[in-house]
Amino acid sequence: MQQASRTIIATALLGSSLVSGHALAQGDTGSSAQANNPLANMTAFNLQNYYIGDLTESDESANQFWFRYAAPFSLGKSNWLMRASLPVNSYPTSPSGDTRTGIGDLNVFTSYLFDTGNPAVSFGFGPQITAPTATRDEVGSEKWSAGLVNVLFNAESPRFQYGYLLSWQQSFAGEDDREDVELAAFQPFAFYQLGGGTYLRSAPIWAYNLENDNYSVPLGVGAGQVFHQGKTVYNLFVEPQFSVADEGAGQPDWQIFFGLNMQFQ
Repeated sequence: MQQASRTIIATALLGSSLVSGHALAQGDTGSSAQANNPLANMTAFNLQNYYIGDLTESDESANQFWFRYAAPFSLGKSNWLMRASLPVNSYPTSPSGDTRTGIGDLNVFTSYLFDTGNPAVSFGFGPQITAPTATRDEVGSEKWSAGLVNVLFNAESPRFQYGYLLSWQQSFAGEDDREDVELAAFQPFAFYQLGGGTYLRSAPIWAYNLENDNYSVPLGVGAGQVFHQGKTVYNLFVEPQFSVADEGAGQPDWQIFFGLNMQFQ
């Protein structure tokens, strides 16, 4: 199961660039329509989880739980967004199904927010870094990695919002006896508002490991609910995802992505 463990670690590193689910407090569209903008100009804290019900070539299950914090900041006249993500990884490490659980590798990215001339269209680009903070060897890469993140979010329509997140990173330091890291991911996402804060969603991650040519291409459809309480906007969602193409052991055959995103006005 060591190969499966390495695959899940790779997926976890890529997962740190997932859509956060913040709301954008500008433009003419409401917060429900904007509740999944990854470049929101607001402080947010997210609790998100991937329950992986079946890993390819193993018939074992795994789990990834994410703590995510995001906050905007300014450098001179430029606007940026910082986001930090810390996973708790749990997955089998032997054919008998023995499970290892521990804190994984910390990922931080900063994204420069371009002035698109349209408050409903967000575009960001910036660097990311992953630090080997895992509490167990089996739940982290033991490598320092760095790369780039690019995000587009279009909310011109109050009914339908869409965009993508593109991520790449490569290891540059760390334990010599561990495999190098070079990972790429493309995440298309779409959200359809049903009214009353309820929406349909699809936000799978298509991941590619450039070190061993393994990949995972899931598709998913889920639902979410946005509601306000005081100065906090809550976004609850669940999205089952199923693999339509994959290569290599330890890829998610099916998984359930769910979470609670909170933004603070």
